[in-house]
Amino acid sequence: MRDALLTLKGLSVEFAVSTGSVHAVRGVDLDVQRGEVVGIVGESGSGKSATMLALLGLLAPNAVVGGSARFDGSEIIGATGSHLRSLRGGKIGMIFQDPMTSLNPVLTIGHQIAEAIEVHQPTMRPKRVMARVQELLEMVSIPHASERMRSHPHELSGGMRQRVMIAMAVANEPELIIADEPTTALDVTIQAQILEVLADLRQRTNTAMVIITHDLGVVAGVADRVNVMYGGRVVERGNVDDLFYSGEHPYTNGLLACLPRLDRRGQSIEPIGGAPPVLDVLPTGCSFAPRCGAAQPECNASDPVLRRVGATEVACHFAPDAARVSRKVTV
Repeated sequence: MRDALLTLKGLSVEFAVSTGSVHAVRGVDLDVQRGEVVGIVGESGSGKSATMLALLGLLAPNAVVGGSARFDGSEIIGATGSHLRSLRGGKIGMIFQDPMTSLNPVLTIGHQIAEAIEVHQPTMRPKRVMARVQELLEMVSIPHASERMRSHPHELSGGMRQRVMIAMAVANEPELIIADEPTTALDVTIQAQILEVLADLRQRTNTAMVIITHDLGVVAGVADRVNVMYGGRVVERGNVDDLFYSGEHPYTNGLLACLPRLDRRGQSIEPIGGAPPVLDVLPTGCSFAPRCGAAQPECNASDPVLRRVGATEVACHFAPDAARVSRKVTV
């Protein structure tokens, strides 16, 4: 869209390996409006994180990025290192998947958050910086914030460390926050608290967010729109309610069938059979066909493109019929 904060067009990521190339992301189109929360959902290896890390120049040296990514009207694929550094932590905040390995174990959390502020606001006085650090910790509901500023990461619980990562991501009031699996390895109670913190931050600051997760349940309560990725491509996208209640892609319905539900007590969770595709050799047809119960010969011959089917856009030759065949639960 013309006024989108972030617009991806044909974004691709390849990793050069000894046997050739791994096509991790294949022609992703995506947009994020100002103040909007967009979910990216899929299994491990579907290209979710690689898509967002490519924007910030945080991929390994053997990565080759193609296509276009425009942030606030400016192209950032191929941007200089200095320009990307001004965006990272400044206009774009990143919440990494594992806070224990993302935080420096030998520095206090107060020092690390302060450093993020000083890099982008070098004229701010030291006393004001530390006041801002305390304010941020209080914003993410860390108790006794003035004391916790002197704590090291190992002295905090997993949930507290994740809150520190969120505080660091919003320290400079970015226009966009990318949250990469923000609730991984946390119990369901702490997950709910972290999601509540993110929702509260959005309400306070109107910051746009991209939430990357393998769990549709995580985005159900916070996202406005959802993109489902499989094999490096977006296979379905739409408003969160439309996707949950009338998703048309067999893979989307497979993910929904994996969700535990209180109204389905006694019924087993249905896993998706098979394994994700190996992307060092591009499939000739639909990459989900080997795992799809509704696959037809045409599915192995040509790769479907996204098209409007009902309330969502779906990359499936036989939607909506394929969705009815593959649907495991009634949502």
